[in-house]
Amino acid sequence: MQKPLILSAVLAALFAGAAQAEELTGTLKKIADTGIITVGHRESSIPFSYLDDKQKPVGYAMDLCTKVVDAVKKKLNKPSLITKLVPVTSQTRIPLMVNGTVDMECGSTTNSKERQKQVGFSNHYYVTAVRMLVKANSGIKSLDDLNGKPVVTTTGTTSDRYIKQNEQGKAIDVKNVYGKDHAESFLMVETGRASAFVMDDILLAGLIANDKNPKNFAIVGPALSVEPYGIMLRKDDAQFKKLVDDTLAGIYKSGEGDRLYNKWFMNPIPPKNININLPMSEKLKEAFKNPNDTGV
Repeated sequence: MQKPLILSAVLAALFAGAAQAEELTGTLKKIADTGIITVGHRESSIPFSYLDDKQKPVGYAMDLCTKVVDAVKKKLNKPSLITKLVPVTSQTRIPLMVNGTVDMECGSTTNSKERQKQVGFSNHYYVTAVRMLVKANSGIKSLDDLNGKPVVTTTGTTSDRYIKQNEQGKAIDVKNVYGKDHAESFLMVETGRASAFVMDDILLAGLIANDKNPKNFAIVGPALSVEPYGIMLRKDDAQFKKLVDDTLAGIYKSGEGDRLYNKWFMNPIPPKNININLPMSEKLKEAFKNPNDTGV
């Protein structure tokens, strides 16, 4: 009887060691303990994360995050894991991540070194350039044309920083105004309360394509910055970040990333069946080929 007992003891020790090696920490432990994963989403960041005609969050980032949720269910062996969706804005997204309200944020958030002081990021899933949206008949072509004019940015975004940098660098005098979200910022240009909206070019393109008169608007000026987007995570949560990064890497390698990109950027999308018609950039192709989380 001694040999079976010894074998059982050895196996028990091995299983205990494996369990200890896989001990859950951080976000994964929180999700396992509560049975809930909380996803922060945007309401008007077309085509990344926005509400469709049924008020359901949809978009390119939401599809990627759904894949992450599936990976979490598999990792934790919890197929019935509940997904809780929480709307966030440019202003609230970081505080809600820091205070534990959301487990990951799926929107259009630039991975910047400044933000890395408070939160973490997955490897990049998009790369954008910051430019200006104006009315097509405004005559505005460059930053110099903004002198003395009201310029809107969305509260809590990096674009506001680039306006201020260029005010100092080119000695132009603009009146900074702010929208609570991208839809309100766009509306301020549409109604004449602002002369330009400085934001990521893909978000501007989505807003224009979704308008009833898209020819009334234009994206102008040089790229003020080239910025990568990532899924926002808690800072220093290596275990959850690895799961997210591994999931994204698998999507890119399998060709699923190309399929999802084409779905949201090269085909009609809800709710109005608009087509942004924006081919994948070389920078994004490189990010798919060699995933990284280097912030700007």
